[in-house]
Amino acid sequence: MARLFDAYVIADWTAAEGKKLGENSVWIGVAKRDVRFRLYTETHNVATRAEGEALLKTILADHRKRGDRVFVGFDFSLGYPVGTAQRLGLTETPAWTAMWKFIAANVVDKADNTNNRYQVAAKMNRLMTDEAWPLWGAPAKQAQRWLTTTKPPAGAGADIPEYRATENAVRKGKLQPKSNWQMHGAGAVGGQTLVGIPMVRRLLESLGSSGAVWPLGTGWRTLDPADVEPLSVLVAEVWPSMWPTTAAEGEFKDQAQVRTTAEHFALMDERGELSTAFGPKKGTDEALIAQVESEEGWILGV
Repeated sequence: MARLFDAYVIADWTAAEGKKLGENSVWIGVAKRDVRFRLYTETHNVATRAEGEALLKTILADHRKRGDRVFVGFDFSLGYPVGTAQRLGLTETPAWTAMWKFIAANVVDKADNTNNRYQVAAKMNRLMTDEAWPLWGAPAKQAQRWLTTTKPPAGAGADIPEYRATENAVRKGKLQPKSNWQMHGAGAVGGQTLVGIPMVRRLLESLGSSGAVWPLGTGWRTLDPADVEPLSVLVAEVWPSMWPTTAAEGEFKDQAQVRTTAEHFALMDERGELSTAFGPKKGTDEALIAQVESEEGWILGV
C-alpha cells in the first residue's frame, strides 16, 4: 500500500509564561526522507509559542513547495468532554468548531508567552456551573472565586465527564492521562489545550481546503491515499508518552519524544498500518463515533 505521507511533524507544546528553551519548552520533530528515500529526523527548539507557530508554517510551506503531504501531530487535546459546548451555551454545530471559536475569541497569548489561560478557565467555570469546577488548578496568585488551586472535592460536577472517551480507553492500561480540566501541576494538559487550539485553528485557516483535522474534520474512519491526496497537511492529536522513548546522549526528554514519535508514525505508514489507525476498532458503537467526530476528538494510536 502506498504511504499516506511524505513527512511527519510532531509538536510538543507548552503553556509556559516567559521565554524558555530546553526542557518543558516548545519542541518540534520532523521525520522525512532524503533523496535516497532513507528516513531521518530533525528536531527544533524555540523559546516561545509564537516562534513555534512561525516555524511550523515555514516547515509546512517548504514541504508544500515540493508537493509533499505532511502529517502534523500535536500533544494537547483538540476536543473537550461531551457536553462542554452545550454547558457553555454554545449552539453552533458541530460542537468542536463552536469550542474552537470560543477559545480563540477568549485566549490572549502574547509574543513573549504571557497569556490569560487561567482567566479563561475561570470564565468557562462561571459559564458552565457558576462554581470553581470543572476546571481546576492555578498558582495561588491566579486563584479566584471560579478557579481553585486544588481539585474540587469528589462529587462536585459529577454530571460532567472528567475524561473524554479516548482518555478512558487509555486509562484501561498502565498510562494515566490527565484530564482537560486540570490547568496546573505536573503533566497538566488543560493550559496547553487552551493556548494550543487557537494556534491550530489559525494554522488550518491559513491552509484552507488543503488542510484538515482528524477525526473532527475527516470523520473517524480508515483513511486511504485517495483521502489524503487532496491535502497538503493532516493535523491530529497525539500523545508521545504512548510510545517507548530512549533519549540519546545529550538529548532532552521532550526532544527525544518528538523525534521518536515522528519516527513511530513514519514507520507505521511505511508498514501500511497508519491508514487503519485513523479508524475505530470494529464494532465501535455508532453513538461513540458521533461523540468523537462532533466534539471530543481522539488520540491517534489509542
